[in-house]
Amino acid sequence: MRKVLDNVMKVLSASTLLVMFVLVIWQVFTRYVLNNSATWTEELTAYLFAWSTLFGASIVVGERGHMNIPVIMDKMSPGFQKLIGIFSEVIILLFSLVILVYGGFSITKLGMGQMTSSLSLPIGVFYIPILISGIVNIIYSILNIKDMASGRIVFEKKSTVEESSSQNVIDAETEKYINGGEN
Repeated sequence: MRKVLDNVMKVLSASTLLVMFVLVIWQVFTRYVLNNSATWTEELTAYLFAWSTLFGASIVVGERGHMNIPVIMDKMSPGFQKLIGIFSEVIILLFSLVILVYGGFSITKLGMGQMTSSLSLPIGVFYIPILISGIVNIIYSILNIKDMASGRIVFEKKSTVEESSSQNVIDAETEKYINGGEN
């Protein structure tokens, strides 16, 4: 499940970046070569940038790459690290549920009555990725909690700052080779 979701999110994120790239090139071409600027590309590029950010943030949630302070956490006992890790995932899950899913649904529904200026499409269509990102974040949080609770994600106490930071890099690289990037 995680691997499929990872691949889908990577394709969505990369696709939005690729389309943005093409649109910016087209915008520059129409402005400076044809002397007739395509105004709709600027608006669509702004929406795609937001989408790319949301999809990328979901990838980070799936990889448990969100902000943390390993220097402090690694000095704690493995049991405490596991507890804080699960608590962190629960907070992400609740945020995703309330802000991204509920809020995303509400703003999407509200935006369906308003039209964009250049594209003449309902604004709500462009808010759908907020809802999608929220659902994906919830799935990732549940998978992360499951992995922590089952012991698939191992926590260990580190004695020094150097050991903590270098071990995290080694663990991430080893994980990629052993599991093919899957957590």
